[in-house]
Amino acid sequence: MRFRYSTTGPAQDESDSLPRVPLVLRSGVQVVDVVGLVDSGATVNVLPYEVGAQLGAVWDDRKANIRLAGALGSEPAIPLFAMAQIGDLPLVRLAFAWVKRSDVPLILGQTNFFMEFDVCFYRSRLDFEVAPKSQP
Repeated sequence: MRFRYSTTGPAQDESDSLPRVPLVLRSGVQVVDVVGLVDSGATVNVLPYEVGAQLGAVWDDRKANIRLAGALGSEPAIPLFAMAQIGDLPLVRLAFAWVKRSDVPLILGQTNFFMEFDVCFYRSRLDFEVAPKSQP
């Protein structure tokens, strides 16, 4: 499936565009429509606090054992799993570092978004492609 790079607001222009993909997250009976930043430089998937709460997850400080890097390095995070659907692609189970902040983007990183999908970026054309992972 092909997607266009996009901005987050009308004040931004083409140079601010990033690869964002709409997806549906499911946990039990809870369903949440979100947009994730496809980030090949991110080690893990990151889930904002608000989205985890909408999925019915309950924060437990005793489980806050994932160490993040970069701007989120000082933030506590706990593991959270959700089923994810991108368009008509097969449903996959994604593992997230659920952070106790809502002002962070939903990030789709190496573990495990890029393990489940093949992604090709065409920045000069402002689009990218997401496909189910290739079988060897």
